[in-house]
Amino acid sequence: MTVASAIPAFCQGIQHFGENLPNYEQYTTEAAIKSGDTAISSANDPNAVFQTLLAADALRYLTLQTAATKQSGHPGGFASIADTIAALVMLGHKNIITEVGHHAPGFYSNMFLDRSLEDMGITTVQQMGERFREMHGLLGHLSGQIPGLLNPAGPLGQGQHFAMAGAKLHPGTLFPVTIGDGGLGEPYIMSSFAHFNTSFPDVTNFLPILVWNGYSQEHHSMVSTKTNEEMIAYWQGNGFAEVILINAKDYDDSNQAGEYVDSTQFSLAKRMAFTQAILEATDKAAKSALSGTLTVLIVKQLKGAGVHKRGAKSHNLYPGDSLEKDYIVSALKERALSPEAWQMVRTNFERSAGGPASHNVVTEKVLPLPELGELPLTEYEVHGEKKVATTAMGELVVHVGQKDPNFLVANADGNAASGINNINIGLKIVHPTVDDLYFQGPGGQVYEPLSEDACAGLAAGLALFGARTLWCSYESFAINGLPIWQTVTQAMAELRRPTPSTITLFTAGALEQGRNGWTHQRPEIENYFAGMMRNGNIFPLFPCDANSIQVCYEWAVQTKNKGITITASKSPLPVRTTLEQTRQGLQDGGIILHESEGKKKVVFAVIGDMTLIPVFDAALHLENEGIGVKIVSVVSPRRLYRPHDVAWDTCTEKDSHFLDDEGFEKLFGGDALIGVTGGTSAMLEPVMLRSNSQRDTFAWKRGETASSAGEIMEFNGLTADALSKRANELLS
Repeated sequence: MTVASAIPAFCQGIQHFGENLPNYEQYTTEAAIKSGDTAISSANDPNAVFQTLLAADALRYLTLQTAATKQSGHPGGFASIADTIAALVMLGHKNIITEVGHHAPGFYSNMFLDRSLEDMGITTVQQMGERFREMHGLLGHLSGQIPGLLNPAGPLGQGQHFAMAGAKLHPGTLFPVTIGDGGLGEPYIMSSFAHFNTSFPDVTNFLPILVWNGYSQEHHSMVSTKTNEEMIAYWQGNGFAEVILINAKDYDDSNQAGEYVDSTQFSLAKRMAFTQAILEATDKAAKSALSGTLTVLIVKQLKGAGVHKRGAKSHNLYPGDSLEKDYIVSALKERALSPEAWQMVRTNFERSAGGPASHNVVTEKVLPLPELGELPLTEYEVHGEKKVATTAMGELVVHVGQKDPNFLVANADGNAASGINNINIGLKIVHPTVDDLYFQGPGGQVYEPLSEDACAGLAAGLALFGARTLWCSYESFAINGLPIWQTVTQAMAELRRPTPSTITLFTAGALEQGRNGWTHQRPEIENYFAGMMRNGNIFPLFPCDANSIQVCYEWAVQTKNKGITITASKSPLPVRTTLEQTRQGLQDGGIILHESEGKKKVVFAVIGDMTLIPVFDAALHLENEGIGVKIVSVVSPRRLYRPHDVAWDTCTEKDSHFLDDEGFEKLFGGDALIGVTGGTSAMLEPVMLRSNSQRDTFAWKRGETASSAGEIMEFNGLTADALSKRANELLS
């Protein structure tokens, strides 16, 4: 055994060291990535092949030991792709993305080997294990706060959006994205590739890498039954012109049963042959993707290759799977490297791509943004002609897009249907077919696939990577795009750099969709946003008219690291506010639209624009009875929480402004308070928490087919008669 003094300092905590592999000296006279270089010189250089093999073993060892330190985590899936991750690094590619959150300990191991984790104070293997799955450490799934890692990963089927966003923003840079064969069953992966490639056929510098290991979390993967030919045909049928498949089975000399085998069980000669095939295939795929060809690399190798168990049993560790467990110890010893081998791997990884990923990947720098200048707001006359709020905002969106070439608007339901066809006219729908009738053609900035996931995914991914975007949707359908938007907003909360907020515009709320019935009347998404407000960086906005929405967007587009939803109608509605009133309302949380004196006073806290109609009618009834009425439009409910209600102080871009008690009393003080919303009552929580008045809520209950918004409101009890009746009851 090598003496302790020769063990590199970063190896402190390694449980087991091994002997050098046969012919070690032959292949390690110098590091394969030479001093001053950023990658190996050739994919078939025997020295590079051998050292890539060492790197794959190092990644497997660190992944298993780190997870076993906490008897928790997921080593098996990453183990089957470790050779390819090692190959990417040796070839100088570090902008590596994944859709598989369970590969986290493997990705952390990669960042440890290239010294990225030193930026968060992790310099030894011991420290990596101590901080795995600990607060302010290495989270169980990939996060926005880990140095060198480009994207969060938790829910499956999302990572491809980040790869495509990176590729669009950074031509000439490769963005590999690993996709699990279990995750391949998610419904949106292939469709999102297809939408993107049709819209942006010249952007091919992202590289899907299918981890085809035959198993999902607890069973065989659903694509495990496909033949190699069927899998190739599947990708070709979805538009991939270059499909490269490397099958470990072709190199097996250990007589392993089944279609999926473990390359770590091969003889050294066959391991070298397999590793060389991986290196050459990865190099070929990278060059193909970078040269304008839609390319996929498929690696077929048994799940759990080289770790403690194989197949689905390798997926995660359970309590008791400790560093002392016999099969953990055995697996670690099989993968154990000598101290000098560890140093060789470290040298290659820290030289790759010019240094640690934490200093070199694209998300470690703020993307430069062009100046927008002053947005061309139009102040409409209060109580003048009715205006469509979404159309008013559309004019500002066009201005942003014309000033910022990277700006993208996504809408699965169509801008024209949402009252924002002016965006299509000004920015054009991106499509290979030129058709002036539909305002479409190559080079457009409006992305309109019929998939909320594709829309939200690209818009949110671009925002995370530093670009301005807008995701538009009908409120009732947006739920299908929410998972990735929510993932990105959480990542933004903990991100180590400022990035433009991810902004949405949700139109055609439940009240506008009467004739379509309950299928189009689903405002429950507001429950998600109401719950997310407590995260600290989520701001649902409810402008009450065409002036108000302009100011909401003006504010949103200047913010950083927030998730901002703007919900407004696409119908012509009264203009009730000035621009300055909403600017104040964004600070205070609400705007007083109407106030009258009487023997007693009832306050209406109203979310939305259409809902103001029955409230103003109720005010007339009450004032005729001598009752004073105050109507407050709640524009930004998050401002109405108390500071201790919200985790604002845990966000990297902190927003600590909340309306104080004096301001709250000024807005909502009265003898009775009624909260009114055409959506879910959860959004009124901050008002109800703080009010000491007799109070009640009127909110959406259920959808139904109706001939008008008024009929839908009546069906849900949102009528002037019901509101005035309840106000009298509370006051008495």
